[in-house]
Amino acid sequence: MKQISLLLLVFLCFQSFAQSAYKAPSRATIKEKLATVSDHPRLLLLPGAEADLKQQLTGDPIKRKVHEAIIKESETILSTQPVERIQIGRRLLDKSRECLRRVFMLSYAYRMTNDSRFLQRAEKELLAVSGFSDWNPSHFLDVAEMTMAVAIGYDWLYHQLSENSRKIIRTAIIEKGINPSLDARNNNFLKVENNWNQVCNAGMTFGALAIAENETELATDIITRAFETIPTSMNPYAPDGGYPEGYGYWEYGTSFNVLFIDAVEKTLGSSFGLDQIDGFLQTAGFLQNMIGPAGKVYNWGDSGLNAGLSAASFWFAGKNNDPSVLWMQKKIVENLPAGAVRNRILPAMLIWSAHVDLSKIRQPQKKIWVGQGDSPVALMRSDWSSPEAVYVGLKAGSANVNHAHMDAGSFIIDALGERWAMDFGMQDYHSLETKGVKLWGRTQDAQRWDIFRYNNRVHNTLTIDDQLHNAKGYASINSWSDRDNFLAAVTDLSDIFLPGQLQSASRGIALVENNSVMVRDEVTPAKDITLRWTLLTPAEAAIVSDKTIELSQNGKKLYLTFDADIKLTLKTWPTTPVRDYDAPNPGTQLVGFEAQIPAGKSVSMNAVFSTDPKKTIKTTALKSWPVNHQAR
Repeated sequence: MKQISLLLLVFLCFQSFAQSAYKAPSRATIKEKLATVSDHPRLLLLPGAEADLKQQLTGDPIKRKVHEAIIKESETILSTQPVERIQIGRRLLDKSRECLRRVFMLSYAYRMTNDSRFLQRAEKELLAVSGFSDWNPSHFLDVAEMTMAVAIGYDWLYHQLSENSRKIIRTAIIEKGINPSLDARNNNFLKVENNWNQVCNAGMTFGALAIAENETELATDIITRAFETIPTSMNPYAPDGGYPEGYGYWEYGTSFNVLFIDAVEKTLGSSFGLDQIDGFLQTAGFLQNMIGPAGKVYNWGDSGLNAGLSAASFWFAGKNNDPSVLWMQKKIVENLPAGAVRNRILPAMLIWSAHVDLSKIRQPQKKIWVGQGDSPVALMRSDWSSPEAVYVGLKAGSANVNHAHMDAGSFIIDALGERWAMDFGMQDYHSLETKGVKLWGRTQDAQRWDIFRYNNRVHNTLTIDDQLHNAKGYASINSWSDRDNFLAAVTDLSDIFLPGQLQSASRGIALVENNSVMVRDEVTPAKDITLRWTLLTPAEAAIVSDKTIELSQNGKKLYLTFDADIKLTLKTWPTTPVRDYDAPNPGTQLVGFEAQIPAGKSVSMNAVFSTDPKKTIKTTALKSWPVNHQAR
C-alpha cells in the first residue's frame, strides 16, 4: 500500500507540473488578439485555403476518396428535412451531432465546389436549429455540439448568408449557446477532468470566435475562460499520452480539444503553449496502439469495438511531423467504410492532412506502447503489417475514473485474425437510464457495479470470494520490456481488492517469441480465499484436460494451458444477463478456473495461449522477468 501511495504521489506531481508548465493568457491579451481577428471565414479553413486543398486532392487518391465521399453525402443531405428538436430521455445530443455533421459537410462542399445547392441547404439547417426553443442546456454537451455546428456554418458561409439569416443565427449562438454556459447550473464542465470540459469549451469557443466582431466583450470572456479551464482536462494525458476514458472517449474528447487548439491558433495566432501540456502531443500513439491488427480496438471502459477514421490523428501527425502515427488510419482510409460519412468532423481530416503525404507513411518501429496516468495500459503486437498478428493489451488503473469499469488487470488477445480474449465494452446508456439505473456512481455501493458488463466478474482479471473489486483501488504498471522476443508488462494489483483479502497480487503479461502469450499471476492471501480467474471469449470452449482449454472459432484454434503450484479447477460460466436492464451477450462465455488458497500462502499461476497445445514456456518469478523500463 505504501508503494501504491508513493506511485500516486509521483503521478500527482507530474499532473501538477503539467499544469504549471502552461500559463493561460490574460483577458487583456485575448481582447488584443481579437481586435486583429481576420474576416470570415476564420475557423479551421482560412480564406484561399481551398485552392491548396484542391491541389492536394489531385495528387493523392486516398484523400480524394474521402473528399468524394463528403461531396456524395452532401448530395444525399440535400433531400433530407432539417433536424427537428426531438429529445431522447435527457439528451438532444444525437440531433446536435447530426446538425454538426450536416453543416460541416455542406459548408465544406460549398466551399470546395461553389455549388449554391449546398449553401442553400446549409442555411436551411442553420435557421431550423436556430429556431429551436433551446439546445437543451441541462445536458450541456448538446449545447456545445450545436453551438459548434452553427458557428462553423455562420463563419464559413458568412458572406453568402443574407443579413437577416446572419442576425438570426448569431442571436441563436449567443442566446442558446453561449449565454447558458454562464449559468452555474450548466457549466460544471469547467471544473471536470473529462471529455465534457474539452467538448464544451471547444463548442463555446467556436461560437465566441464566430461572432467576435459583434460581441467582443462576451467573446473575450468566453475564450479567456476556456484557456483557464481546459488544461484541467488535458493534465490526465501526462506523462505518456494515455487517455483515462479509453478509445471511444479519446476520439470524442481529444478531437474536440484539437478543434479548439486549431481554431485559436488560426484566429488568435497562438495556442499560448496549450498543446505543450505534458503528454498531449504523445497521445496519438495511444490511439494508434489501441487498434488491433484486424481493426478491432481494445474497448475497455465505455467504448465501442470497431476502429474508425480519426481526424485528430492527422492533426497530431502534422504537428509532430510523424506520419507513422497514421499507419492504422491509412488502412482505414484505403478501405473507407460506407459509415465513414457518419463521422461529423470528417472534413477536418482533409484540412489537417493537407501537407501529409499518405503514400509515404511507414509503419511504426516500436511494437509495445506503455502509458501511465489514471488508466495505465500496455499494448504490444508481433507485427504491424499482418492482420493475423498477435496483439495483446493489458489494462491497469482504477474503477474510480470517468467511464471506467472494474477491469484492472484485464487483458485482450488477438491472433489469427480473431479476438480470443475480449471485453464487452459499453452498454447503451439510454437502455439503462430508461430502467431507472443510476449509471454514473463510482462509490463501492454504486448501482453501476450491478450492471453485468461493468464489474470485475466478467472481465479478464481476478476475483476474490466472488466480491467486487475495490472501487477506489488503483493498479500501476511498474515495469515493462521491449525485447524482441519478450514484450512484457507487470502490474501491481494489490490495491484493487477489498481490504483484508490479499497481502499482495501482481500480474505479468508477455508476448513470447512473437507467437504465444503468457499471463502470470502471483498472489498472497491475507485470509483463506477462493480465487477466480476468468477469460471472456467469443470462442467455443472445451475443457480437454485438467490443465487445458481448447478455444475454437471460424475454423481456427487456440489453446489455453494452465500451470500452477496449487490445484486448479477448470470451469466455464455463462454470460446470461442477471437483471432486466442488462444487455444480452450472445455468442460469448467465460472460461477459467477457481482455486482455494489458504491465508499467507504465496502462489503463482501461469496461463499460456498458443496455437500449439504442447507449447511450454519457461516461467520465472515476475521479479526475474526481463525489464527494460520501470515506472518513473
